[in-house]
Amino acid sequence: MPVPPHARGYASFGGSAGRTSAESTPDWTYPPTAPAGSPNIVVVLVDDMGYSDIGPFGSEIETPTLDRLAAQGVRLSNYHTTPLCSPSRAALLTGINSHRAGFGFVANADPGYPGLRLELADDVLTLPEILRGNGYATYAVGKWHLVRDATMNPSAHRDSWPTQRGFDRYYGSLEGLNSFYYPNQLVSDSSVVDVQEYPQGYYLTDDLTDKALSYIKDLRAHDAEKPFFLYFAHVAMHGPLQAKAEDQAKYRGRYDQGWDELRRRRFAQQLAQGLFPPGTEQKPRNTEPGYEAAEWDSLSADEQRRYAKYMEVYAGMVDSIDQSLGRIVDLLDDLGELDNTIIVFTSDNGGTAEGGPEGTRSYFAEFAHIDDPDWVGDVPHDEDLIGTAKLGVHYPRGWGQASNTPFRFYKGQTFAGGVRVPLVVSWPKGLPRTGTDSGIRHEYAYVTDLAPTLLDLAGLDRPSVRNGLPAKDFDGISAAELLRDPAAPTRHTEQYSEMTGHRGFYRDGWKLLSLHDADADIDAPNWQLFDVRADPTELHDLSAQYPDKAGELATAWDESAWANTVFPLLTRADLFRRRPEEARFAAPVRLLPGTPTLERYRSQRLIAYRDFTITADLTGARPPAGATAPATSRASDAAPDVAERAEVAGFQLGDEGVLVAHGDPLGGYLLYIEDGEVVLGVNSYGRYASVGVPLPIGTREITVRATIEPRLRWDFTIQVDGTPLAELTDQVQLVGMAPWTGISVGVDARGPVSWDLRERRGPFRYTGSLRAITYTPGPVQVPQRTIDAVEREAEYAAE
Repeated sequence: MPVPPHARGYASFGGSAGRTSAESTPDWTYPPTAPAGSPNIVVVLVDDMGYSDIGPFGSEIETPTLDRLAAQGVRLSNYHTTPLCSPSRAALLTGINSHRAGFGFVANADPGYPGLRLELADDVLTLPEILRGNGYATYAVGKWHLVRDATMNPSAHRDSWPTQRGFDRYYGSLEGLNSFYYPNQLVSDSSVVDVQEYPQGYYLTDDLTDKALSYIKDLRAHDAEKPFFLYFAHVAMHGPLQAKAEDQAKYRGRYDQGWDELRRRRFAQQLAQGLFPPGTEQKPRNTEPGYEAAEWDSLSADEQRRYAKYMEVYAGMVDSIDQSLGRIVDLLDDLGELDNTIIVFTSDNGGTAEGGPEGTRSYFAEFAHIDDPDWVGDVPHDEDLIGTAKLGVHYPRGWGQASNTPFRFYKGQTFAGGVRVPLVVSWPKGLPRTGTDSGIRHEYAYVTDLAPTLLDLAGLDRPSVRNGLPAKDFDGISAAELLRDPAAPTRHTEQYSEMTGHRGFYRDGWKLLSLHDADADIDAPNWQLFDVRADPTELHDLSAQYPDKAGELATAWDESAWANTVFPLLTRADLFRRRPEEARFAAPVRLLPGTPTLERYRSQRLIAYRDFTITADLTGARPPAGATAPATSRASDAAPDVAERAEVAGFQLGDEGVLVAHGDPLGGYLLYIEDGEVVLGVNSYGRYASVGVPLPIGTREITVRATIEPRLRWDFTIQVDGTPLAELTDQVQLVGMAPWTGISVGVDARGPVSWDLRERRGPFRYTGSLRAITYTPGPVQVPQRTIDAVEREAEYAAE
């Protein structure tokens, strides 16, 4: 079409513009579109699940969906990851070694070094960013854990949040773990979901699955062809272990023979499946101090019965994950898209020893454990509550050892038990099984290989720039050829690892490993050398026999560590250093009614290792007579119209409800008024105590003072208009990431601090006049006798 004589062009406009549309030529710009026939991509990442916990890798747990995918797909028997959550997620989503991506540790610290930035940098491209740039829809559900805990609050920047890192939609938990019945905080896209009370029968894995299915259905309702990337990062199997009753019931009695027998059965199944060559050995038990698991037959009958219950819960959770994946597979089948969908299933690290030798009644109490048997005041608990919403437990580490069959050690260590995990890949259209191919690949692969492999399989390119900066290159190498050809050699021939002083280096079938003793010099590794081609379970140290090889790999580790910003190596105390600006989190704060539940870390900084004061000002405007808020309403919707308010000073007969609540069944405290009494309740990691006192009519101010006492205790005093009226003494301090749910004003939101109160009154929104709740924290007090508790907290955060 000829250009009109009076038309002029505009910069970057492909048409022409005259004075009217009759003299102009239109033009449109379009977003990128994926090549025709591009596969959907689904990556399912499980948390803290060991090598042997699914059927295709030797488990007795029922995983029919994974069995089906493995039967038509590929299993990588020699796949490795990092020892901890955040580093593995960063490496998977970027294809970059975890330290170079900024995640040499979990996102619960901030020591101030490049390899421990604990947020994704501006020059780090993510897989969803690349896929979205190639025309994919991108969705994430579940655990993120790539945001520093200090930047999870609404005033912080969101540069490392999912929707700023390439995902169109996100639903899940930014934290490293969560309750499965009462999540402390869920985020939808970039906003916190303002939940007051979770519905009856709520279970987190089901909620995440529902959301994932809705994203796919929504896309297909609007676009029948656009490929999608779904990143489903399960919160399971991370503690606390909680499973639905029906899933637990399936495994009743199956673990009565114990973990030693379970390891024998699983290893025999792994050998029968061809995951390891004949002659591979399995060490009977971990026996190293601090890592040892008791011989099952040495336990009492009561211990065996209780410990077996923990594993029934764990198995029910694995079963639930397979059910979740089955729902996604069924939807893809219904849509006719299963054959052209790449499905990857793996774990972020090995099974954990976080439950200690005996298992825990309270997961968060274990975080804060000190060597004092009377500290928590624990008593034998009702075994029927294990795995329910009322307890946040973790299994004894003997089950973690069984999870990692046939390997040594656990999550957190660089030995195979911490880093060698299952990997299943299915793509019927692009990776069809042919001839005598068993579908098992024994060649080495690493977590950084996943991103380049998926791009290679989909035939997509990676840009070299992000936000105008040269993007860091992949460290991973595509394993597409390995997936397609059972005879193909690995192209990933060497790899360093490091975590909290534990070290490793792999090169061409040799592996150099060092297990760090927390009391030893962090830069004095005790190297062990293994030929993992002949000894895949790392049992026979050859360092004395081949000192030159050990020296060669030690030098290579050092060079790789410098290249990947592993240095400086940090002691526990240095690792948990925080930036000075975080001091503002402990400044006094005034919280108004209607304030959404505070974020967990911000709330905890107001009380951890401190004296603190909570002041409830009851001189606010009163709701009109008879006005009540629906039980499921948002706090911000509950306030009546200002014109209907009448100023009445202080407490009046009939006023009742929660003034402030902080925590949930796993630990917390709350202050409420009921039947004319003000009551303070303290939940010490599941053990509840309370004190109440009659409240005079006209009371204007209620104050709770918490005073630190020896042995990590608090003494509480209730004051009414300045007069002390009641005490609750010798209560265990809530530290070690507790309370898990943040502070709510005028309601006990999300998980109940008091089970009795929730069952009687629900969230129990306050009906009287409440102007504000004010927190006034004192200085941090960590006396020498509690230093061990702080270090123990750091240790478990690292695991």
